[in-house]
Amino acid sequence: MGMSGAEREQGAPGPRARALAVLRVRSRALAVALLPAAAAVILLAGGSTGHLTGPGWDLARRIVTPLAVLVLLLAAGVALVVARARPAVTPTVPIAEEAAPDLYRMVRDLADRLGVPAPSAIALTPDCDSWLEDRTHPAHAPPPSEEDDDVAHAGRSSRRAPAAPVLVIGSPFLWWMRVAELRALLAPVVAGTGPSAHPDIAAARRFVRGLDAAVAVTSVPDRGPVSRAVFAGVGWVARLLLRGSRVHAAEMERGVAAAAAERAKAVDYGLRIVAQEQVGLAYAGWDRLLTRVALPAWRMGRWPARLNAGVVAALTELSRRDRLAEGFASRLGERPACDLLEEPGAVDEATSLLAARLFHGGPAETGPGWSPVHWGDYPEEVAGRKWRTDAARLHRILDGLRVPPAHEEPPAPDGPTLARVLTHLTAAPGLPPAPVPAVAPDEDDLAGGTAHGAALAVCLTAELAREEAAAAAVPAGPQGAAAPDPDPLRDDRALPLFPLQPPRTGRELLADHITAMVCCAAMDTVGAVPGLDWLDGPTLLVGGARATDLPPQVLTLIEDGDPSGLRNWLTRQGIRPEKPVRLV
Repeated sequence: MGMSGAEREQGAPGPRARALAVLRVRSRALAVALLPAAAAVILLAGGSTGHLTGPGWDLARRIVTPLAVLVLLLAAGVALVVARARPAVTPTVPIAEEAAPDLYRMVRDLADRLGVPAPSAIALTPDCDSWLEDRTHPAHAPPPSEEDDDVAHAGRSSRRAPAAPVLVIGSPFLWWMRVAELRALLAPVVAGTGPSAHPDIAAARRFVRGLDAAVAVTSVPDRGPVSRAVFAGVGWVARLLLRGSRVHAAEMERGVAAAAAERAKAVDYGLRIVAQEQVGLAYAGWDRLLTRVALPAWRMGRWPARLNAGVVAALTELSRRDRLAEGFASRLGERPACDLLEEPGAVDEATSLLAARLFHGGPAETGPGWSPVHWGDYPEEVAGRKWRTDAARLHRILDGLRVPPAHEEPPAPDGPTLARVLTHLTAAPGLPPAPVPAVAPDEDDLAGGTAHGAALAVCLTAELAREEAAAAAVPAGPQGAAAPDPDPLRDDRALPLFPLQPPRTGRELLADHITAMVCCAAMDTVGAVPGLDWLDGPTLLVGGARATDLPPQVLTLIEDGDPSGLRNWLTRQGIRPEKPVRLV
């Protein structure tokens, strides 16, 4: 079968054929819904004309007519839910054209060279990825302008082309990549607006997105029994239709991606290979920055306000340490893509707050317990405060345990001292273990180490769980999270959508708290200071050098109950564990 002009313009006929297959699923569902109504019309018409008469035909009319009405009502309900259910949209930071005219100009020029429609808008996501996102659903679309009204009146009788999708760009790319690299990287993405403009492909995507949104909203558990039963039926129908169109929809998207990649070969293909190398490097640095640097701040109610600027520092440091990345830092002399923004600092702050909400949760605005922190203040306000907070929590738990020392052991030192912690963890094995809270301990908490260390790990887990529950129970104020939407046909999932790490085990918590206690002792006795490592997060600086050999000594104490390595390390650094430390 030959390709039509439209098919040649949009690429191979595969995506369009798959889109028609998806639409046939919709047509079959409509035919099934109308079949009882058609039978009822025939029976009623036959009875009124005197052709289908008799007891049997009367019984058939009495059965089929109510059944047809019921099926039509159910079909209308399913169609209403599918039409009104708001498809999931990735939270992004919208970029207006006046805020980035050079970026919009570059994207439009790229679309012209590719021969495809330009994206309707540009948005940023705090992730190392870029894609096109359709936001033509009425709940996502902006209010219509007068120009849109004129177009609508003029084109009522014609088949209008779908609106172009939104181009979503990963914010780390803008700060790390150069302008030419970003252009090459976006070429295959922008090329996807061509297939998106095809009416059949756009209609198939709308149908599948509507089914997916309907399944999501009908799965919400917080409903009454009647509503739950009704939505369960609607969800069953939506899942059935989704299963019937899933394979065709997946093949359609694969065909669209292949066509876009083929079209993009004509633009900056050689440079794109180099840019792809930067994608891997950016992902590695971004992941380290989030998990090692941002996450400790988020956990204590602070969000770094310049994450994208931080990723440049992290990747530069990674390039310096990693021999495989040698030469990449020389690119920093070229124009960075963030220069395409009018106010990169404001955009960085907005995407940094969104990253905190997506990966950790929290309110959408700054408040008393949720405030920004700049990189210059990070060592003191995040690293130092975190250590003193953890040390205070550790001593509160020790106060509650009240484990008596053995007769042959010296009495446990009073006050918040590191020696008190070491004495407790290395107590004689004959001592009864400390009372454990009524929580289910993790197996890793009890494996290895001393009984007192295991009990302390369980207590830390319980204490942190109580603190998190108390924080979650505080009602959201003006700066809190958004109130739940009363519309039952919306699917607003709770944040965080993409948590970075699973909950820490008790032994990990114990290691963090002992390390914090050592850092506090170092700061208060030998003048050590907190620092920031772009790849490892909070770090202790003793005499201006990073204390990289501290974590192994803490692990030996926890796993083997042997404090000799840590005591020797303290002696070499001149740290006196018997001296009281300052807590928060």
